[in-house]
Amino acid sequence: QLQLVESGGGSVQPGGSLRLSCAASGFTLDYYVIGWFRQVPGKERERVSCASRSGLTTYYADSVQGRFTTSRDNGKNTVYLQMNSLKPEDTAVYYCAASSGYYCSGYVSWSYWGQGTQVTVSS
Repeated sequence: QLQLVESGGGSVQPGGSLRLSCAASGFTLDYYVIGWFRQVPGKERERVSCASRSGLTTYYADSVQGRFTTSRDNGKNTVYLQMNSLKPEDTAVYYCAASSGYYCSGYVSWSYWGQGTQVTVSS
């Protein structure tokens, strides 16, 4: 079965950190563009980061630039989203997604989506 499984969400105080994991089964993440998205009820889904297939280029939304970092562990077929200096406005359901394309620019067709994991930042 081809799927992405996320983990690592939870509740944290402002200024804290969380690391989300996205493990693939049935396919190899090395050959995919990886995106992280988040969504708050009633709002449009926001792309938080996007890493090109080569891994050489990663784009971040302005809202998370300098605080969030995407990385891959090809041996574990897993990608991560390290989130530091979390703010209440980072509260959302976070999703990972994989695209069989090469780049993050232009239209990206996302083939696989994770189930989502809740991140809550509150004091």
